[in-house]
Amino acid sequence: MTETRKIAAILAADIVGYSRLVAADEEGMLARLRALRCDLVDPTVAVHYGRVVKRMGDGLIVEFRSVVSAVRCAIVMQSAMVERNAGVSSERRIEFRVGVHLGYVVEEDDGDLMGDGVNIAARLEGVCEPGGLCLSGAAYEQVRDRVKETFVDRGEQALKNIARAVRVYALELDRAIVSPVADPAASERTGPPRLSIVVLPFANLGGDPEQEYFVDGVTDCLTTDLSRIRGAFVIARNTASTFKGKPVDVKAAGRVLNVRYALEGSVQRRDDRMRINVQLVDAESGAHLWADRFDKPVVNFFDMQDEIVARLANQLGVELVRTEARRSEKAPGPDALDLVFQGLAWFFKGPSLENLARARAFFERALTLDPDNIGALVNIAFVDFVAATAFYPQDLASRLAAAEGAATKALSLSPENARGHECLGCILSVSKRTERAIAECEMALTIDPNSANAHATIGWCKAVTGRGKETEAHIQEALRLSPRDLAASSWMLILGGAKNYVGQYEEAVVWLQRSMDASRTNPFTHFHLAAALALLGRLEEARAAAAAGLALNPQFTVARYLGSPWSDHPAHLASRKLIAEGLRKAGVPEQ
Repeated sequence: MTETRKIAAILAADIVGYSRLVAADEEGMLARLRALRCDLVDPTVAVHYGRVVKRMGDGLIVEFRSVVSAVRCAIVMQSAMVERNAGVSSERRIEFRVGVHLGYVVEEDDGDLMGDGVNIAARLEGVCEPGGLCLSGAAYEQVRDRVKETFVDRGEQALKNIARAVRVYALELDRAIVSPVADPAASERTGPPRLSIVVLPFANLGGDPEQEYFVDGVTDCLTTDLSRIRGAFVIARNTASTFKGKPVDVKAAGRVLNVRYALEGSVQRRDDRMRINVQLVDAESGAHLWADRFDKPVVNFFDMQDEIVARLANQLGVELVRTEARRSEKAPGPDALDLVFQGLAWFFKGPSLENLARARAFFERALTLDPDNIGALVNIAFVDFVAATAFYPQDLASRLAAAEGAATKALSLSPENARGHECLGCILSVSKRTERAIAECEMALTIDPNSANAHATIGWCKAVTGRGKETEAHIQEALRLSPRDLAASSWMLILGGAKNYVGQYEEAVVWLQRSMDASRTNPFTHFHLAAALALLGRLEEARAAAAAGLALNPQFTVARYLGSPWSDHPAHLASRKLIAEGLRKAGVPEQ
């Protein structure tokens, strides 16, 4: 057997009065310890990059990459125990003593550690107060300027079976270890980051070991895809996997990992169908925020996995923003990110002039606080793009120019921003630069393969360049990736318009009615439907659709429509003349 000598940060912890606790209630005590290990100790060690070297009935030895990580891990654990012990009688409380030392250890082939480094850490916890933390002088020198907590110098002490005296520093408990509920205001200020989430390992309900790789694959891929959401903090897969196969207290896991949200899920196969259940949980309150279920026929496992993950990632992105917007509304002094979330909440209500104006006002306030805020810039660009394309304002050209300027600035600050490329692609697609638009959308898809809107925009580019028959495949792909997307109504409008451009008016009516079933706030859905119905000879229905469109946008005219073509392609210009004729028959004013 070979041995390696090295310097390591060692944490030793044991339970105060372990023998007494076990004697009083062995079965209950062991159950409590298993729960502690599953939802507090193991995840806390993992998130601080620790390695459990050995476990004893009443404690454990852990190796860390740094003393700072070891100390932070200890403080998180001890703080969590204060809350767990609230309301528990003193004779039933589980309390830890923790010691941390930096010194030489000997590592054996099996990973076990021995030597003075381990022994000193173990003796330090022996002189520690219940619920406290003691450091050796060597460990203290590593953290004295790197942690905010206060340590008291207890001088040099003779530790059992240690040849030389060791200087001991004890954490000042009254200031460092307090219940998280003792000061709600402080808790709010130092709470988990916005959009912070852990994807807990999905449960394999069938227990089929051959299905396990599929279940793990969904968990892993979803963790990766959620990480692409700008501003999201997603707990790494390796840390989340410490919860696999264990009952999880979501609130405890949220405190340990310092996240606001947890995603739980399960997978069950029955014959030739697969059912996936998911739920988003508020890790601070334990409340269920959103849930969904997917039933899919079992075909190619990897294709299924990609589709399920894409749908979940797109839906979760929206749900997380909505939840953050509700939180931000209560913030006493909203910062730029709070304002961006509130703007998105209005944007997600649908493309009405009021919703867009309110959204833009929040994004402008965010830019006042932070002129280089990427989210505010991209979303202002989207607002101006939607206002221009849905309502044909008199200042259409200036709106599109402003949108392009905001998107371009955002990408100059953050070139890898998928939504920025997606937004610029949308703007270019209605500015007679379809080839560049497609290139921007392809860049967005390279960064984020789940960008359903990029697929839809490519379909639109095909529609306005004489290739409208190719549009449906792109829209179907967008809907496959995100069938309940807030933009789905716009995508179906694109396909309905493409069907109009190629003279397939019956099919256009089907898609445009589906678009209105999803959202009736876009006037151009009504106008395209009016044109299709009129060209089919269904004039009464056409006039009703046109009237609904004019109620949303009274300034719309046939002349305004003809004066703002999205493309110079001859086929597109010819198609617009036919649609203009349909609009006239439906009763849309000429001027």
